[in-house]
Amino acid sequence: MADESPKPETFELNNGSMQVLLTNLGCTIISLSVPGKDGVLSDVVLGLESVESYQKGLAPYFGCIVGRVANRIKDGKFTLDGIHYSLPINNPPNSLHGGNVGFDKKVWEVVEHKKGETPSITFKCRSHDGEEGCPGDITVTATYTLTSSTTLRLDMEGVPKGKPTIVNLAQHTYWNLAGHNSGNILDHSIQLWANHITPVNENTVPTGEIMPVKVPLLIYIFNR
Repeated sequence: MADESPKPETFELNNGSMQVLLTNLGCTIISLSVPGKDGVLSDVVLGLESVESYQKGLAPYFGCIVGRVANRIKDGKFTLDGIHYSLPINNPPNSLHGGNVGFDKKVWEVVEHKKGETPSITFKCRSHDGEEGCPGDITVTATYTLTSSTTLRLDMEGVPKGKPTIVNLAQHTYWNLAGHNSGNILDHSIQLWANHITPVNENTVPTGEIMPVKVPLLIYIFNR
């Protein structure tokens, strides 16, 4: 019987202004080219030159979707409905971004690929009960859409089945708005509307505290 599982491929979204190159390996953004003030396109994300490079594990989560749970789970352990679960320790002493084989290493199925003025592509992957230590089946979909000449939108959804489970998806693109090969980003800043933040410990694991901020706009200046 022929192998019908999806193979790693590349796909493009192009609305005449922005260009996005993606691969179904990890549901990953490889490049995102946008016009500058002079109209010249610049690739503003970090990525590798080929899908083969991603397959070799050369990208530190460049541009992918991570899960089931993004970020770190302390000591690779959690309790859900009174049941204790242990996860792979792939970032000692913690479990990071879904373990050894997270969603970033899966080849996602392409559900739909639309062209036109608002091109989009929808990817889907499934994770089964017990995979990387997590309970329950879950089906995840992610849709990238160029909604305007300057906007890339991402919609993600995780639908569990069977046992209760945990899920916390994240898109893990690294940005350099001056162009991916233009140097460091020490002059970049990001503004987030937030009423609270979650402090982390020395291993960058959330402490459990939900800390209110004095103003609803949190400004974080990149310094690393």
